[in-house]
Amino acid sequence: MSGIFESMGIDSGIVIVVLLILTIILLINVVSSNMRLSRLERKYKMFMRGGDAQSLEKVFVRKFAQIDRLYEAKEDHDHDISFIKKNMNVMFSKYGVEKYDAFDDVGGKLSFALALLDKNNTGLILNAVHSRDNCFLYLKEIVKGESYVVLSQEEVEALRKAVNFGLGEIEKE
Repeated sequence: MSGIFESMGIDSGIVIVVLLILTIILLINVVSSNMRLSRLERKYKMFMRGGDAQSLEKVFVRKFAQIDRLYEAKEDHDHDISFIKKNMNVMFSKYGVEKYDAFDDVGGKLSFALALLDKNNTGLILNAVHSRDNCFLYLKEIVKGESYVVLSQEEVEALRKAVNFGLGEIEKE
């Protein structure tokens, strides 16, 4: 082997020194890589173990169970929302109240007219007339914002408030 280097004019001692330096550099590189790999392995084990000594697998199982419960709750909520939407057309969603004194000798505006309407302005008007001795309650049907019987001034005002219910809030936005 030294004959090859001598024929090229290179001293074999220099080749040995260069190879020794190269070996030392490679050895340092291997040790450094092993140290980095060891640190990475420790971090990986700590990550897999979890912060409170739980395995990451247990954490994932618990989280997936929570996701399943949330999905079931979402399905229940979707069902409830569709039920509410379906019944919104027939629910009373608008109201109007007009308080008044039915008689001059009774104060405090104890009498009132209450209009309850759905989104199509169909519903009823309750009129409670209070006197000193009695209270009378009258019910009148409303179809599409109109009554088939004559309404008192207070009932008309309660109906107007119910028909226009929520319109003032829309104008403010």
